[in-house]
Amino acid sequence: MSKKTFDDFHLSDEITRALGVLKYETPTEVQSEVIPRSLEKNDLVVKSQTGSGKTAAFGIPVCEMIEWAEKKPQALILTPTRELAAQVREDLTNIGRFKRIKAMAVYGKEPFAKQKEELKQKTHVVVGTPGRVMDHIERETLVLDQIKYLIIDEADEMLNMGFIDEVEAIIKELPSSRVTMVFSATLPKDVEKLCHKYMIDPINIEIAATEITTSSIEHHLIEVKEEEKISLLKDVTVVENPESCIIFCRTKEHVDTVFNQLEQANYSCEKLHGGLEQEDRFAVMDGFKIGNFRYLVATDVAARGIDIDNVTLVINYDVPMEKESYVHRTGRTGRAGNKGKAITFATPYEGKFIKSIEKYIGFEIPTMEAPTHREVAEGKDAFEEKASGRRVVKNNKTARINQDIMKLHFNGGKKKKIRAIDFVGTIAKIPGVTADDIGIITIQDQLSYVDILNGKGSLVLQAMDNTTIKGKKLKVSKAIK
Repeated sequence: MSKKTFDDFHLSDEITRALGVLKYETPTEVQSEVIPRSLEKNDLVVKSQTGSGKTAAFGIPVCEMIEWAEKKPQALILTPTRELAAQVREDLTNIGRFKRIKAMAVYGKEPFAKQKEELKQKTHVVVGTPGRVMDHIERETLVLDQIKYLIIDEADEMLNMGFIDEVEAIIKELPSSRVTMVFSATLPKDVEKLCHKYMIDPINIEIAATEITTSSIEHHLIEVKEEEKISLLKDVTVVENPESCIIFCRTKEHVDTVFNQLEQANYSCEKLHGGLEQEDRFAVMDGFKIGNFRYLVATDVAARGIDIDNVTLVINYDVPMEKESYVHRTGRTGRAGNKGKAITFATPYEGKFIKSIEKYIGFEIPTMEAPTHREVAEGKDAFEEKASGRRVVKNNKTARINQDIMKLHFNGGKKKKIRAIDFVGTIAKIPGVTADDIGIITIQDQLSYVDILNGKGSLVLQAMDNTTIKGKKLKVSKAIK
């Protein structure tokens, strides 16, 4: 029943416009199945692999159904990792951009007070990890009485990480009249039990996994001794010469070793593992997304929550211990209709892990020979030429949707008794500007941020030089972030 376009869902103009800018043209299978049913407010249990477009599958209907005028959160989305929470928040902000939907992420290792302040503002969607969401609920900083939509993303991973009790505790605090959607790559018994206990006649949607693991990704296996992995890695990267590449290692020690070796060899690379500060992890993710470097060396922490449309090669430097991790890792490539390649390095002792992965994905991973000296020599020039240039990012969704948006910084806020309506009233009176050109407004104690849409930022910035807000002259500048 695959739909041909998003027009079939009869979405509002604001959402349709955002999807156009984001280049969402043809719904994926999971989107075709989920969007119409969630718009009808059915409870859903969706079994779908990573990379199948499920964030938009729940993000589009949630943004469509949210009442903009309501100040309290209407949707709660639970994710197992901080990276995924940040990614989902970004995706929903992009989809809801022209409807001015405010989504925020809450997770640990970030000041509680900062999140508490943000939650006092009008917030439509809260995305968070179970621990921090529970903290906010217990301290009454997250108001739940208007929550109409609960989405549990990567439910199987919640289980693996031991979050299932916290998830259950959160569900018990929510209004019973909500719509619940559960997304999971696999459906272990505990997840099924949870669904039956807290959902009303859920519709089961299962997207065949085989299509996702095989059609857009070419899989290969190279047999290698542990001590020869680094030189093999260098040879493979020269011959493959990828646009961008993630190299997965089992431990952070391996990540450090591989990263140091590549850096010494002048590779444009960065590393990502759980031992890094959260701020550094986000900086690395953002740098990879915008093309600051070509190679990312990472542990499985990066296998979820990275949504970059043109990772052309994934290398499993170490075979993942868990069969599910193989799908999550390799699912970082071959996304959004692009072709991808996944190469796994296997030592003689890892046969049993490979067998278990093959049984899980339903096919044998073909072995390939290591590159010959001649192939490496022939690829050297092209590799070096690419290494000296910057990676071109063809499809950074956030940059595309933000290109006509300017964030303005005003040096006044709650302490000066200024409200969102005051900004709208003043800015909409500027010749050539209407209320439709005003995006998300964030008011803090001493300062405020206002997004100006449709390329009208410079016009507003100029006009505000001689304009007062509520009789007060505020200093206004283009926000740095």
